[in-house]
Amino acid sequence: MIFSDQRNNIIKQLKTIEAKSSFDENLAMQLFYYQFHNNKLYQEFCNHLHRNPSTVQTINEIPFLPISFFKTHKIITGNPSISQTFLSSATTGMERSKHFLSDEELYKLNAVKAFERFYGSLADYVIIALLPSYLEQGNSSLIFMVDEFIRLTNNSLSGFYLEDFGLISKNIQLALLKNKKIILWGVSYALLDYAQVFDLKNVENLIVMETGGMKGRRREMLKEELHLILTQAFGVKTIHSEYGMTELLSQAYSDGLGLFKPAATMKILIRDINDPLSMEPIGKTGGLNVIDLANIDSCAFIATQDLGKLHQNGTFEVLGRFDNSDVRGCNLMVG
Repeated sequence: MIFSDQRNNIIKQLKTIEAKSSFDENLAMQLFYYQFHNNKLYQEFCNHLHRNPSTVQTINEIPFLPISFFKTHKIITGNPSISQTFLSSATTGMERSKHFLSDEELYKLNAVKAFERFYGSLADYVIIALLPSYLEQGNSSLIFMVDEFIRLTNNSLSGFYLEDFGLISKNIQLALLKNKKIILWGVSYALLDYAQVFDLKNVENLIVMETGGMKGRRREMLKEELHLILTQAFGVKTIHSEYGMTELLSQAYSDGLGLFKPAATMKILIRDINDPLSMEPIGKTGGLNVIDLANIDSCAFIATQDLGKLHQNGTFEVLGRFDNSDVRGCNLMVG
């Protein structure tokens, strides 16, 4: 089967994955074979580890590319036409990861499916996006995704906001009058800034969704401390979170307690900290490996710099980061 036929067949299968489907391990294996043969860098990486399609029989045996490669190499499978380049967030002087996107509509479709799997139709929401640092740096996959979500709410109250906190509170009240659910989707430091002036009482149907850290604007803090401050300030029971990053085109969501549920196109595996080719059992802490079926044109098998563990029910926790990793992306430092 020629290159384009392989790619088109995988995309066709990806598009037919329903939001509530279970992860398709067979498709993951197809994608491994495809990327091994059409991504020279990934093939060299696999060969260095003495792993190839003839020796890899299960997803646990697939080599996972270190996420740092997205900073130092151009990660592309085949020769797709690039329409968008996503860049990671970074503090001054930090190298930014690059993810080259060829199919914007597929990315949007996958992101919407993931969100609506856990939260229902976007048409039921007003989205207040408080993501100033992502807007400032540009080329953000998060901004691209949230912009699509805002469009699908089809509501003039939805949008990106900066430090116009008075307008945000006014529009939250207007949304409540229209019987809309509200998502306040913000980077951590901006949510803390708004929390200091938030004075609405008994706001029903409010979801506070934090994504990202302090971006050098405030001191880093434990996730538990951040969530305690935000729950008290906004009068909500839990703080929701999104787990995503530039190098991944799928997302996971948490509705509280730090337990993330992955999209149907996403599979989390836990690697042994001392032996990255060995996978840990459920319940044991290790490095987070992610299979992202949406990463068709880059690499679908990513060894992140996050530490975490899996639970029997399919949820996972993010417990911190490796000491030598950058403080960036949609995760908080854990001390």
